[in-house]
Amino acid sequence: MPMTDALFLLAEGREHPMHVGGLHLYQPPEDAGPDYVAEQYRRSIEHGDIMRRLRRRPIRRFAGLGPWEWQDDPDLDLEYHLRHSALPRPGRVRELLGLVSRLHGTLLDRSRPLWESHVIEGLTDGRFATYTKIHHALVDGVSAMRLLERSLSPDPAATDMPPPLSERDSSRNRDDRQADRNPVHLAGSLIASGLDAAKGAVGASESAVRSLVRSFTEEAATFPFQAPPTMLNVPITGARRFAADSWRMERLKAVAKTLGGTVNDVVLAMSGGALRHYLLDHGALPYDPLVAMVPVSLRTDDDDEESGNLVGVILCNLGTHLEDPFKRFDVVHESAEIGKMQLKGLNQMGALMLSALSVGSLGLGPVYRFERLRRPPFNIVISNVPGPTQPLYWNGARLDGAYPASIPIDGQALNITCASYADQMCFGLVGCRRSAPSLQRLLEHLETSLEELESVT
Repeated sequence: MPMTDALFLLAEGREHPMHVGGLHLYQPPEDAGPDYVAEQYRRSIEHGDIMRRLRRRPIRRFAGLGPWEWQDDPDLDLEYHLRHSALPRPGRVRELLGLVSRLHGTLLDRSRPLWESHVIEGLTDGRFATYTKIHHALVDGVSAMRLLERSLSPDPAATDMPPPLSERDSSRNRDDRQADRNPVHLAGSLIASGLDAAKGAVGASESAVRSLVRSFTEEAATFPFQAPPTMLNVPITGARRFAADSWRMERLKAVAKTLGGTVNDVVLAMSGGALRHYLLDHGALPYDPLVAMVPVSLRTDDDDEESGNLVGVILCNLGTHLEDPFKRFDVVHESAEIGKMQLKGLNQMGALMLSALSVGSLGLGPVYRFERLRRPPFNIVISNVPGPTQPLYWNGARLDGAYPASIPIDGQALNITCASYADQMCFGLVGCRRSAPSLQRLLEHLETSLEELESVT
């Protein structure tokens, strides 16, 4: 198992589940009968052909002292992993989010493949939902979104589709995987990896020095441990709260075009404005600006789909100290550009090494238990995952929304992740149930923040 994947197993504990998830809402086809959802679940169980990646469980040999490895589970119990649930009355979205909150806070069983998928019915508006969680050792945000896109069809008339997460033709065929096991090929890969690592270390060192200089000379530049302590940068419990909503993409694109930035800049500025209002509500807004860690996908079209995590990070000043939304957007845009420049020109290994300088301290999560060592490397993780650009269907049921659910960690009690889908941007907020209260209010503040950006256009 690559170390970038094994780290998520090493960091996991009861208070720190390390899986990512997604809530997906579907509108059944017009001719669906009362047993439509139950029939789809039954067909999924009977199909039984789950993709190879999701048949593996983690093991450590030598009495648990060896490195983490993947092992195919010969006794995969599909009914354990695929579950059928119904909401309690009255079956509102509130009950759905409450169920997902509970499911997202429970650990995956390491004696089995590290995933679960729940088919959920009982919404009063006639829709049904699926909630799926997969350990971060198996997928990152981009690869998880690719799994969703591969599972569905743009054709509303397509029927007899295999269930989501079933096996598909991989971009790398069996002959390619056999070649990877050839000793000559392995030796060549090791040499190439060593050269990449050496080149990456040099590039990462140079970029780190440039970043340090910028942190003293440019207001928008950020460096680890410049973030102020906040009410969200505290030890967390294992219980979770999940909130979700979506915004029309045309609104975000209009703001980006007018203000001269990107949609991702708008997402960060929305989040910064919302966090400012949220912390003001609690009388806890610090004088210094909050800093977000922003994941950046390093995955290319040539990367093996079964590779788990290929993610770098940048740090972004959220401008929460500024009341003017226009000035706040300028700071966010400039800071994001500086962060992207730090990764520019680095190979994949160099980008991973530079990113480790920003997030490596999180491996010392227990230090947040000590009062004197609580200055965080950053305040919050904000991630934007590109998704399908057209509506998708599963056996005639239209996917209405795809809401990501990510990972709060010790010292980082709130995570904001969004995913684009068709004509909307879907936000998923996951917080420690004790340390990040009133997540629904934060959704309202996201709308307020977007309206503020629209008002200056």
